[in-house]
Amino acid sequence: MKKLFITTWMIAGVVLISCGQKTSLNYSIDLNDRSNDEFKVTLDIKGLSDDNNIYQFAATAPGTYQTMNIGRFVRSFKAYDKKGNEIVTKKKSENQWELTTPKKITKIEFRVAETWDTPVEEMEMYKMCGTSMEDDHVLFNAHCVIGYPQGMQGQPLTLSLTYPEEWKIGTALSKNENGAYAAKNFDHAVDSPILLGRLSEASADFNGTKVELYTYSKTDKIKSTDLLESMSAMLEAANKFVVDFPVDRYTFLFHFEDFNAGAWEHSYSSEYVYVEDDYAVDGGPKITSTAAHEFFHIITPLNIHSEVIQQFNFVTPTPSAHLWLYESTTEWASDMMQVRGGIMTLEGLLGQLNYKLRVDDYYFDSDYSLTKIAETSFMESGRKNYSNVYYKGAVIINLLDILLLEKSDGKRGMREVVNELSKKYGSEKAFPENEFFDIFTEMTYPEVADFFEKYVKNDEPLPLKEYYAKVGITYLAEKTVGEGDEAKVEKFVFEVDTLANEKQLALRKAWTTNL
Repeated sequence: MKKLFITTWMIAGVVLISCGQKTSLNYSIDLNDRSNDEFKVTLDIKGLSDDNNIYQFAATAPGTYQTMNIGRFVRSFKAYDKKGNEIVTKKKSENQWELTTPKKITKIEFRVAETWDTPVEEMEMYKMCGTSMEDDHVLFNAHCVIGYPQGMQGQPLTLSLTYPEEWKIGTALSKNENGAYAAKNFDHAVDSPILLGRLSEASADFNGTKVELYTYSKTDKIKSTDLLESMSAMLEAANKFVVDFPVDRYTFLFHFEDFNAGAWEHSYSSEYVYVEDDYAVDGGPKITSTAAHEFFHIITPLNIHSEVIQQFNFVTPTPSAHLWLYESTTEWASDMMQVRGGIMTLEGLLGQLNYKLRVDDYYFDSDYSLTKIAETSFMESGRKNYSNVYYKGAVIINLLDILLLEKSDGKRGMREVVNELSKKYGSEKAFPENEFFDIFTEMTYPEVADFFEKYVKNDEPLPLKEYYAKVGITYLAEKTVGEGDEAKVEKFVFEVDTLANEKQLALRKAWTTNL
């Protein structure tokens, strides 16, 4: 997830199921009734056993790296038998309701408050990962609304939504023959947000992948057609960078209202929450840069992910040490795909590197390595340093790319290795959590193990001067600009070396162009 910070972020989802597949969990949600800002949910269910005696709401969700405790937002919870008699239920913990005689239950009804306008005393949730319910639109994230009976996280489910006839709906989910949205399991439903309401829409085909955009804009200042026009070059560049998209359909969901919150990635879609502003000259590029980040998540972690993420633990937050792969690599790719696609200049890239290092220096604890950030991501200490995966983390991956290109004579950098890993694993196959550093090293060079040890697992000073010299870029930790009273010291300065030799120029070309 690319979280807004300073100026402006599962993924266990897999293949969409066929429209005709039968389900065990059938949820109905009435969005015509938006009274009290609550989702009114009915679950029709058969065949519960004593092993299904707990109804679970999510404690967290993939890609959020925060404790949510959705049970806080549940306002009522009741269960019934086939005759309509109420079955006793009782709240067992923050996110769990006990079903006393589950075998008799055929229907469960509950109400859940939307998260945006519901005050909480702690653990405030990111807007893009929550829910909003207003007169003219609804933002629906499944983990904030439905839950599942214990033992049934992996069962197929359907979502039947009723809503005003004039509303449009955007989601990566597909409908079954009954008009309900079908999901392979709870993970898949969580991986597929839904935006409904007074939306504009646009779509285009990018080399066989249908890209859809749905946009809610509070006063209609921003249209999906505007966004698609701004993003088209990025999507073409992304297609070349990943060597064809691994999905045949992708959905962008945009929400423009009163605040900047950020973006959240999913396997087949992404959602964005920004302040509604005039669509200025620089508005498109800023959104495009964020969209480039989120879109690259179709590679990592959709097609390259740990066993920790394959079947997500919604009950107890469980971090993966490979946040550097999911987020830092994705942020690196969002810049490099634009550079190699001709959207961002070399000077623009150097400006991004400067900015990321300045943010790292000013805001974050230097003792936090990328793996330490990952391991503490659900703790308060980790939360304070989490966003640095997009700043210092992206710079570290940029250095790793240069190392790989140097060792391969410019033929096989981070882009190529990531694409190979995507083919090696894919959406259905997870890599072993504790072996991935070794796997990556075995696919590349022994020197990479030392790189991981120093700059990913630990927080040793980065070899910026040494590495950027390899591509003919001069790096200065500090530089005095001006003279006398007007002199000032600039930090983290990158300059193109006009006297770079042939070897440096060749490596720079490999670094900044698609091979």
